[in-house]
Amino acid sequence: MIMLVTLRRLGLLLAFLYVAAVPAGAQTQLPQYPSRQIHWIVPYTPGAGSDTVARLLAMKLSESLGQSIVVENHGGAGGAIGTAIGARAKPDGYTWTFGSDPPFTINSHLRKLQFDPMKDFVPVSLIARVPLVLVVNPKLGVNTIQELVALAKKHPGDLTGSSSGNGSSSHLVLELFNSTAGVKIMHVPYTGQAEALRDVLAGRISITFSSVGTVQSHLESGRLKALAITTDTRFGALPDVPTIAESGYRGFEASAWHGLLMPASTPAAIVTRINDAISSALELPDVSSRMSTLGYIPIGGPPDKLATLITNDSAKWGKVIHDIGIQDK
Repeated sequence: MIMLVTLRRLGLLLAFLYVAAVPAGAQTQLPQYPSRQIHWIVPYTPGAGSDTVARLLAMKLSESLGQSIVVENHGGAGGAIGTAIGARAKPDGYTWTFGSDPPFTINSHLRKLQFDPMKDFVPVSLIARVPLVLVVNPKLGVNTIQELVALAKKHPGDLTGSSSGNGSSSHLVLELFNSTAGVKIMHVPYTGQAEALRDVLAGRISITFSSVGTVQSHLESGRLKALAITTDTRFGALPDVPTIAESGYRGFEASAWHGLLMPASTPAAIVTRINDAISSALELPDVSSRMSTLGYIPIGGPPDKLATLITNDSAKWGKVIHDIGIQDK
């Protein structure tokens, strides 16, 4: 049974990587691309971090590609509504989908979707990783991960952790931390990160995992205290905050991500063209500076880098969801 599952995963990954593996000389020669307006679907509401990043890159890519790029917001269902629209689009390179962890690596383990994250899309480029920072109210009286774990073990079930919703990235990272550290910090879901953070600020909730940009001002004012970063290396904007891995939990790594995908069967030459354009845009000083302010790490790289990330994160979060028994609510 284990071998069958492994072979199935390998088959999916190989299919997912196919377009990235086509040699440049073997790619079909296409008419000039792009020759008209491009539509970029962002499956979240205007003003969200993903929307901000998409609009920043759309402006830069419009300049380099010589065509306008219209960002279209289709929020709802944890990104599933907009992502389904992107999956059904014509594979001609004129409809892009802004990808992130919930619709591509989490939601399929919680409920049936109207699209297959692996089969219905081709990865174009990873845009950014989004580190999460574990923050507490200073009144909790802990200054390190070790002190938090000691407190949680001394009072099992008394500490609470908020998230932006059941099955969200912040929820799964909390459960991964519980499992890794051998503690039970009780999950309290909210309808969004702003609400989840509000009760930590008020002292009604013990901890939360949040993107850096969301909590930066509260860290600077002293209303929140950062204990650790979830990525495997420290984050430049918080150089004095250790990683969870270096705090005694070797191998711990988790983060959200943003990327660009197109419908399956999009010509490889188009994928390569846009991948190159994104890589160039991410190297622009004003783009990297703005993304750092938002709490993101610009990445770029070839399409197979995003494909591998999606495959690995889907396996990681699927295991957490099934081990904990998380149900869609």
